[in-house]
Amino acid sequence: MPNITGHVGINVTNLERSREFYGEILELQVIGGSEAAPRRFAFLGDGERLVLTLWEQSDGPFDPRSPGLHHPSFQAASIDEVHAAEKRLLARGATFHYEGVVPHAEGRESGGIFFEDPDGTRLEIFAPTGAGDAKAPHADGPSCGFF
Repeated sequence: MPNITGHVGINVTNLERSREFYGEILELQVIGGSEAAPRRFAFLGDGERLVLTLWEQSDGPFDPRSPGLHHPSFQAASIDEVHAAEKRLLARGATFHYEGVVPHAEGRESGGIFFEDPDGTRLEIFAPTGAGDAKAPHADGPSCGFF
């Protein structure tokens, strides 16, 4: 059984805006796509593989109350990379669910930032270590589960 995600596909309302957002925040490059309506899409990669596909086929904001996607999570190599992404997001005025880096649970070393893309899709950028000194926002569940 495969245990690594091949790529994540996200429906967006504005392809250009989302392509710019994900390119800057996740440091991805456009590696393919189409501008031809009504099938506008973009493939974004990290230089080695396809990471994200954006599909311009939504007409409203993300609804976290509907079944389906909860949040895509992207792993950074270090907590310093998470902080660098946080700075880029702050400069863009992104919506955050917690202030700063938080651990996945109290006493855990792994943790990250939880925020929204321009369409309100909930996202996470985390590192496997480096968040242990921060306080978890919830004592009764994982930080990535209820935000």
